[in-house]
Amino acid sequence: MMSLGKSVRRLSVLGTYSRLYMSTGSPRRRACPAVGSITLQWCTRKFSSSSARNIIFTSPIPDIQIKEESLSEYLLPKFEHFGNRTALVDANNGKTYTYLEMRDAVIKLGSALHRLGYRKGDVLCMCSTNNTEYALLILACVTSGIILTTTNPAYTSGELARHLNHSGTSGVVVFKSLLPTVQEAIESDIKLKTTLKHIIVVGEMDGYRSFSNLLNDDGTCFPDNITFNPKDDVALLPYSSGTTGLPKGVMLTHRNIVSNLQQTRPQHIIKADDTILCLLPMFHGYGMIMILQNTLQDGGKLVILSQFEPVCFLKSIQQHRVTVLYMVPPMALFLARHPIVDTYDISSIRSHLSAAAPLGESLSREYEARLRYPVVQGYGMTELSPVATLDTLPPHHIGTVGPLIPNSSAKIVCSETGADLGPGETGELCIRGPHVMKGYLNNEAATNDMIKDGWLYTGDVGHVRDDGCFVITDRLKELIKYKGFQVAPAELEDLLLRHPGVQDAAVIGMPDERAGEIPRAYIVPNPNKKVTSEEISKFVEENAASHKQLRGGVEFLDEIPKSPSGKILRRILRNMC
Repeated sequence: MMSLGKSVRRLSVLGTYSRLYMSTGSPRRRACPAVGSITLQWCTRKFSSSSARNIIFTSPIPDIQIKEESLSEYLLPKFEHFGNRTALVDANNGKTYTYLEMRDAVIKLGSALHRLGYRKGDVLCMCSTNNTEYALLILACVTSGIILTTTNPAYTSGELARHLNHSGTSGVVVFKSLLPTVQEAIESDIKLKTTLKHIIVVGEMDGYRSFSNLLNDDGTCFPDNITFNPKDDVALLPYSSGTTGLPKGVMLTHRNIVSNLQQTRPQHIIKADDTILCLLPMFHGYGMIMILQNTLQDGGKLVILSQFEPVCFLKSIQQHRVTVLYMVPPMALFLARHPIVDTYDISSIRSHLSAAAPLGESLSREYEARLRYPVVQGYGMTELSPVATLDTLPPHHIGTVGPLIPNSSAKIVCSETGADLGPGETGELCIRGPHVMKGYLNNEAATNDMIKDGWLYTGDVGHVRDDGCFVITDRLKELIKYKGFQVAPAELEDLLLRHPGVQDAAVIGMPDERAGEIPRAYIVPNPNKKVTSEEISKFVEENAASHKQLRGGVEFLDEIPKSPSGKILRRILRNMC
């Protein structure tokens, strides 16, 4: 960490995009002395607090006027404007919707749900892979006041039951093939038998109301007279593990999402004549907001694919002439190295963006060498609705996630002292802006731990370069990122401790070139019961979603290293690898 002298010092950093505001009290704007430079000041008198500097980074993009609107007010008029342009294409079955057809379907769905008794503030859950029905339900809920919570389709019945109970869900929309999981969750949980009013199936199933039946509604009950409070009313309730612990419901308000949609537009890579592939799951903020809603706010065509399968993936790009590709690092690795890529024409892609996990500089260069286009990065998290930085404007900055989006600010803090750090100094990234979530559902302690004085402490470690771009280098948080999916060690540890052969357990993430990280378990076996690593792995396979499997293996220890307070010392476990 940079040391401070005995008097006020001044540091100029040339060639930067970012502006810094510094003070010993509240942040205030200071004029830049010239284009392409910033001025950094701090006062070095001694303070009783942990920080003697107040260093705040902002975007190179001028602030914009954020519309204080609900998602209904923001999106529906756009759909009317784009008219007969193609909005949605289901690559799985060929189903298409124009913008007008999509708007009408959204109104019919909102009306049908209103007839079923759903009102503003009620929670509805979607359990499905990507399809046009998923897109329509997201839009119908956010425009009619219903809070939509989303689940990973790979959830086991136990994981799903916990989610449904915690979120206060009163109805489930489920893809036909996933209905058995929903049925099992309900049968195993007496509370769900009384709280769930409806199960609506995407597909036809005897004894269940079908999603297609809802689309036959005449639309006359659509609640278009609802009064929204954009700042306080929750629109979406995705789940995230935050910095640690079990998955938590992230309350994203209408203002959060509308703000983030507008904040990303100055660094936009989507135009009205673009075709965008939506392969990343819609249950995740990346899919449901960054790809789906971001595309539709500007009139693009969204091609929806349910899962990654190499041939279908490449064939969809070739057939639909995809121009913008959003991906995660494993997809970039596939495109950079797999020989099958050369057998398809994917030259229509003009914009390549990777997010959800860091993409290494060497892989970025390998990707560009093969595809003749740079792959740029963005950074965000569910709690940020979800975008914080984008490197979409040229010149691109390889190895970085780019500068901040407008109407936001950031600081880097020392994880040990809490002191603010300057350019080039590594610490925890904190973000402030209108896209910071309202909080975690029914979890004030976790909310207060994550948001302090308006700053969201991301748990990600990095620094700001002299050019104003952010570099993410590590994580303070315990969360494991497997192919962009979140794996909470605490959740797996809780599961492992249910096994009769396990006395104690700890889980860490192991670096993996293809997946980013893979979970590894450390087990203290029950001395009275013999257990093997194979048994442990199979137990997890049977009780946890695919992305939570112990692909990093199982190791046996005499004791899990812990602090005096009982906290698992994962750093020691990582050093043992």
